[in-house]
Amino acid sequence: MSAKTHHGYEPFDMKDPFPAYAELRREEPVMYDERIGYYVVSRYEDVKATFEDWESFSSENAQAPVRPMGEPAKKIMADGGFTAYSGLSARVPPEHTRLRSVASKAFTPRRYKVLEPAIRENVDIMIDKMIAAGEPGDILSDIAHDLPTITILTLMGVPISRIPEIKKWSASRALMTWAELTDEEQIPHAHSLVEYWNFCQEVVADNKANPGRDNLVNDLLVLQADGHEISDHEIASLLYSMLFAGHETTTTLISNSLRLLLSNPDAYQALVAEPEKIPGAIDEVLRMGGSIVAWRRKATRDAEIGGVKIPKDSGVLLLMGSANRDAAVFENPDVFDIGRENARNHMSFGYGIHFCLGNLLAKLQGKVVLEEITKKMPTLRLMPGADINFIENLSFRVPTSVPVEWSN
Repeated sequence: MSAKTHHGYEPFDMKDPFPAYAELRREEPVMYDERIGYYVVSRYEDVKATFEDWESFSSENAQAPVRPMGEPAKKIMADGGFTAYSGLSARVPPEHTRLRSVASKAFTPRRYKVLEPAIRENVDIMIDKMIAAGEPGDILSDIAHDLPTITILTLMGVPISRIPEIKKWSASRALMTWAELTDEEQIPHAHSLVEYWNFCQEVVADNKANPGRDNLVNDLLVLQADGHEISDHEIASLLYSMLFAGHETTTTLISNSLRLLLSNPDAYQALVAEPEKIPGAIDEVLRMGGSIVAWRRKATRDAEIGGVKIPKDSGVLLLMGSANRDAAVFENPDVFDIGRENARNHMSFGYGIHFCLGNLLAKLQGKVVLEEITKKMPTLRLMPGADINFIENLSFRVPTSVPVEWSN
């Protein structure tokens, strides 16, 4: 296949990008795609090495809009006082090191493990409600849509009555950053992001005025008061990032877990019979159906990836979804195997200094969902003929629905 066809790779098409990924790994593992202006990296070894070399490949563009923001949206955000910056993913050392150190002291296993009973109770309520409503159900809308949002809002001390707004703001953030919107299409989302940022600042101010609450924002403010270097603006920026990242990707993880398991009924039945296999199954889901399949970096100097010269200031797109199916690392990479011994070597949470801080919370929620749903719905299956679509964007592989049935 000639380079002009980009080996079948379409940057925004998430329906089934994996054959194109395989072609890239074989034919042009580091390919310049002039349509998006990025060097596209597809082999595991190269993706890992690029993540690791944060000095040559900065994360500063990780949250930059794929299509530059138009003047109308810029004006709306400037007039609205929008000054949010990345929580961690787009920051670079030493600032990243300082903030991650403080955030890690607050975002501890203790902080999220105490949420497990509430997560399990919420999952049970949602499953029972789906069963009571009758067939067909939808894993995405009936369970995955709200559960991670409730969890992250509880973690942050935000009332769950704000779920509809958080979901709206998060959708705007995803579209403004990773989709190809026209100037006109950006306008409503710019208004949303101003509302979102103002809300994050209000939450920090409210917790500061009312100390002692049992939530992550208060934990960060306590660390601040104890002399750790973190500003109110930086805490609000962490909140801005975590409220988005902490639920959108987990919604997708839960949806993709059931989508993949039910597409492989023997695997689902194996979990019904032996729920202790669930943690390994989640790692295999993350390998084969990760929420994020591509992430961006920017060359800070003339560099090289896989023998290809990368000029300074070039954009680099790391295809984790391709790395996760590299036969050099994963035997029979296109086979879904919940017993795969090295599945946890997947790249779906990134690698290196920016490895996802919330990975354990995401996996905990996935584990609880699978434990409860395999117990309560052992005959669960995909709706026959279900044609599951995925939202077009550069980085996230998000199914639009996961329709299911369960009657004998």
